[in-house]
Amino acid sequence: MSQSKKIRIFITIACISFLQGLQFGPSPVLAQIQEHFSSVSTSLVQMLITAPSLVGMVFALVSGVLVTKISKKKLLLIAAAVAFVTGIIPYFVDSFGLLLAMRMVYGFSLGLATALNTAVVAEWFEGDARVVAMGVQSASVGTGIAITTAGAGWLGASGFTNSYFINIIGAISFVLILICLPETGVAKAEGDNKVRVNGRVFQVAFLGLLEYIFLISYTTNISMFLAENYTGSSSAAGTLTGIFSVAQIIIGLLLGLVTRITKKATLSCAMLSFALGALILVLFPANFPMMCIGSLLCGFSQGAFIPTAMVEVSNAVPPVAAAMASGVFTCFSCIGQLISPFLLNTAAGAFFGEATAKNVFATDVAGMVISAVIAALIMMGPGKKRA
Repeated sequence: MSQSKKIRIFITIACISFLQGLQFGPSPVLAQIQEHFSSVSTSLVQMLITAPSLVGMVFALVSGVLVTKISKKKLLLIAAAVAFVTGIIPYFVDSFGLLLAMRMVYGFSLGLATALNTAVVAEWFEGDARVVAMGVQSASVGTGIAITTAGAGWLGASGFTNSYFINIIGAISFVLILICLPETGVAKAEGDNKVRVNGRVFQVAFLGLLEYIFLISYTTNISMFLAENYTGSSSAAGTLTGIFSVAQIIIGLLLGLVTRITKKATLSCAMLSFALGALILVLFPANFPMMCIGSLLCGFSQGAFIPTAMVEVSNAVPPVAAAMASGVFTCFSCIGQLISPFLLNTAAGAFFGEATAKNVFATDVAGMVISAVIAALIMMGPGKKRA
């Protein structure tokens, strides 16, 4: 592959990642939305963030079939257009019902982007180059989330509806994907090259479910953890979550080097990184520098685990089934996120007598260590390479 084509593919990967980042666009203005639509329950307002992932699970799986009917480029162009249109329409109509409905329709874009990002990487890169490309993809997702949330927050400072204009990212992505991604036609499912997944995909997807059960607890509990244990600045939570995101970007860019060192133990090491980070938070709840180190280690876990797992599932199937394999992994990961709060709060209450954020992080430590052992047994054992 020529250097210019490689750059165009990397630009495409970044654009797809930014489409994924739009999921978190409303997060900086949720309080303003809640205040404006005062008759709407808090749970429904929070669904502006979670509803797209629920719809996205379905379309991530459906993408495995769609790529045999419609080319990846056309699907991604549709996803970018939908992300732009559904994000802008609520600006013109003051209706929470419409806003929530548009966010759910955006889930179509999120599901396709999540699955096809891996499929694009699998189509254009192999071996170590695929690992590097998935690392770039992970870094791009982290950057996309950071830019989306910061941009939406800045735009929404003068009125929450102005934050909707962050969805112009969808229009920009449409143009860049149109220019940069070569058209390769529909995926051919014939002979040994069929749209199907094997046991290895489900094994790695199960590990993804375990990772996300504990990983998502950092995001959902860090503010409450600080409220319980720390008396410093109110901006501390933003600083720690920023460190978490930056760690994902850094480890994504260094993923090729990391996997060469850790080899088959990469997923286990990523899980242990989170366990160590959570342990530091538990042991030093009032020491902000140590909490920064803990957040860094937690972010490393996300930055290393997700792209490595995506490489594993794409390597386990024929190229035509890469989108389906990615969709299965995405579905399991979303399930992990959905059950995490109930599972961890229940476990923390049972083990420690109270479901505080600190006790949840202590539960994370034990859970991630056990998960790392399971990951080691699965990844070190024999695995069928292709379906």
